[in-house]
Formats: sequence, C-alpha cells, structure tokens
Amino acid sequence: MIRIFQLPEYFQEKVFTLKDAERLDNAVWIDLQNPTIAEIKEVEEFYKITFPTRQQQEEIEASSRYLENSGMIKINSTFISLASHGKIEESEVSFIVTEKMLFSLRYSESKVIVETIKKIKQFPAIFANPSKIFIAILEARVDFDADLIESLSKYTAEISRKINYNQNLDEKMILRINECQELTMSLREALFDKQRVISLLHRNEDLMVENYHRLRIIIKDITSLIEHANFNFARLEYLQNSFLGLINIEQNKVIKIFTVASLIFMPPTLIASIYGMNFNKMPELGWSLGYPLAIALMTASSVVTIWLFKRKKWL
Repeated sequence: MIRIFQLPEYFQEKVFTLKDAERLDNAVWIDLQNPTIAEIKEVEEFYKITFPTRQQQEEIEASSRYLENSGMIKINSTFISLASHGKIEESEVSFIVTEKMLFSLRYSESKVIVETIKKIKQFPAIFANPSKIFIAILEARVDFDADLIESLSKYTAEISRKINYNQNLDEKMILRINECQELTMSLREALFDKQRVISLLHRNEDLMVENYHRLRIIIKDITSLIEHANFNFARLEYLQNSFLGLINIEQNKVIKIFTVASLIFMPPTLIASIYGMNFNKMPELGWSLGYPLAIALMTASSVVTIWLFKRKKWL
C-alpha cells in the first residue's frame, strides 16, 4: 500500500498505484507500508530512486545504514516496540530524503509514523518540507524509546523490591532479569544506531541546514537515554548477582543442615558399629548393662557434639 501526503493540509491518500492518485504535484511524503514488488518498482521508476532490499535493510555496516549521494540521503533505521507479550519487536524502516520528497519503506505497523502523522496534521505550517517531516519522525522515535526505557526501569525496580522483600526465590526471577537485560541491550543497540545516523545528518549542510538546532537536541536526548540504559543494565547486573548470592546462601543453609545432622549422628553411628561387630571374644557381650550403656554413650556423644557446635556458633 502507498500513502501519499500532500501539501498544504497534508491530505492523506491511500493508493495501490501512482496512477490512481488524484495529484502528485503537491506530494511531500510517500510512505510504503507492506508494499508489493510492483509498487516498489513503480515508485522507483517514477521518482528515479532505489530502495534497499530486505537484506540490505538488516545490514549493520555504517555504509549500509547511512548514505549521502547528490542531494539525497538514504537511511536504514531500526524501530523497536514492546509487544503485548512483553517481548521486543524490531522492524527495519528505510528513508530517502531529498529536497522535495520524503520516502519511507516499512513492512510493519509503526506507532511512531502514526503519531508523526497526527502531529504534522495538527501543525502543518511547521512541517513545510521533507527534512522537517523526517526530523519529526526521529523526535517521535526518541520519545518512544524514552517511554520504553522508563517502562524497563519501573519493571527493574519491581524486580528489586521482590528480591528484597520476598523470601520465596525461584528460577522465574532470574529469567525475568535475563529478559530485561535482553530488552535493554536491544534498546541500546537501536539508540547507538540512531546516534550515529543523527551525527552524520548534523554534518549535512544541504538538506539539514534548517534543522541543526533540533538535531542537536535529539543528539543530547539520545545521549541521556544511552546513559540511562547503561545505568539500568548495570542495575540489572547488580540484581542478578544479588539474586544468585541469595540463592547460594539458601543452598548453603540446606547443605549446612545436612552437614550438621551427619556430624551429630556420626559418633552414635561409630559406637553402634563397634558394638555391632560379631566377634566371639568381646567382653561387653556378657554385660547385663551393656545395652543401656551403649545407648547412653550414643546419646552423650550426640549431646556433646551439639554443645560444641553451639559454642563455636556454627548453629
């Protein structure tokens, strides 16, 4: 599907071919969402541009993420969203920015694009050219990333409270910590990618000359978000170490109980094994008080062992 946004009121028109469009003279933004191969080729041939393939969108080389060429900027950016099941969903979005047109290519829904459309429809005079629309998309993306980091921070704080006040620790807690670490790392990678792209955009004096101030603000925001993400990741590592430490303490308590129990019953077991030997010449076999004496010795040995442990403060 092809969305065409036209000036001056940013009228939105959805078409499946450019021939069906009412007019293209005032078009300022063409958004391709889940397009067919024919739709992509039609836009490429009409505007003399080339979109990246799905494989090229996922490449991580700097030359594949950002390219300037004769008054045109090509950008591949990773958009991250939090799904309903709590997992991070990554989608690659490609942008082509020229003096007269902004092109976007995506294969998924994007709240960033939706919010940007609402924003530019409310204030159409502010977004008078493609570069300003693209900057608005970047600003909305950074706002969504900030919301994701805030959600992760709250979830991390909740895990911290459970570790501090909940005595029933289980393996689900460590899985939650690992999940948060994965989310934080994915978010950090996306933020680093945006930081690199925006730094390169800031150097472009042709298409971004009117947006230097906004780009500087975005760079500062991304830097602060990266610092916050690093702090949250360090906090998760601390919680992971604390959780593993508590698990080790619980395991040591159990081992201690079994160790003490085995040591307490070791002297009685030794006495019982000695008097359980079946030799013919054992003087104690003929004693009438042999059995009570053996029981008394076993009891006394256990009591003495317990007393020694308590004196050493091992119990």
